Amino acid sequence: MRTTLLMALVAIAFVGCGGNDEAEPAPETTPAASEADLGAIKDYLLSHSATLREHTAALATDAEAYHAVAEEAGFDYERVLADERVAGLIERMQATFREANPAYEEMEGVVAGVPSLADFDVIIDAGADKSDPENAVPFSIKTPAGKTYEQPGNFFFLLETSLWGTEEQFAAKSVEPDLDGDGKVTFGEALPDADFLVAAARDFADQADELDAAARDWEPTPQDAFTALVVMTPTMSEYFEAWKSSRFVAGADAEESSFVAASRLQDIADILGGLVLVYENVEPAIAEDDPQQAQQTGSELKELESFAAGLREEEADGRKFTAREADTLGSEAQDRAEAIAGQVSQAAGRLGITLEN
Repeated sequence: MRTTLLMALVAIAFVGCGGNDEAEPAPETTPAASEADLGAIKDYLLSHSATLREHTAALATDAEAYHAVAEEAGFDYERVLADERVAGLIERMQATFREANPAYEEMEGVVAGVPSLADFDVIIDAGADKSDPENAVPFSIKTPAGKTYEQPGNFFFLLETSLWGTEEQFAAKSVEPDLDGDGKVTFGEALPDADFLVAAARDFADQADELDAAARDWEPTPQDAFTALVVMTPTMSEYFEAWKSSRFVAGADAEESSFVAASRLQDIADILGGLVLVYENVEPAIAEDDPQQAQQTGSELKELESFAAGLREEEADGRKFTAREADTLGSEAQDRAEAIAGQVSQAAGRLGITLEN
């Protein structure tokens, strides 16, 4: 995903500069841009990184408890399933995951969009497994039993697919996870491999701690803010593609094993909400140069957020979107997002701000 974002940044910067063969000297950074108060962006990031720490710590605590149950049962998962504590533990971890996910997605626009923080996005939410070497996560998971999972994917993917049973390699073997004892297994009933789950949950909590520490050390600059907006706004098509492939659109035929706890539309709306806050903090500097353009860009970004939020609400109310509709809506969102990013890129150029890559 990071490679895709960098390519988008280069393309938008080229368009924003008009693609001239002869490069013109960049203007000096304007006083309005240099003196912009970006403290609200850091406060926003810190409030969310602290919340993510709390949720990942809770996930690790419950994963430890689940592992202890499995250890008591000699990792005999028929006995684990029969333990009256297990269904409650799984249900609680699923609920905690549902709270942790938006805590991250709402700050992802900053984390993934700021180069000094972007590696955390690969590790926590965007990185692939080793089958995609270019975009694979830079870590492996070693379990208490000594098994190593090499570059298994990002932590949200690992926890979600474990807790919902959508990746066989992370699930308990030779047992049907009928948690409520009604004689059938419905979607969401899952029995994770306790050895894997506790290792992944521990490491996830450690990464959340590291992100929080990095967020505390980070001092936002206009360059950071403008780069985040230009990099992260035009990512709509890939998010809509993931939504199309998920259970929320494809149903039981879904090829995507993640994005089952919450719709990808929720993630899109959360990310855009964070980007709106970032823009509001640089809008005064843009308005010093071009008040009309500053207002227009802000309005278009808020309208894009409302567009995504409206789709999310329709889906929550029971509307089932088709794959064709997902493609159409994704194309519309991407077009609007690219126009916004282009405007921000042009504003950065006028203000003498060089976008990072």
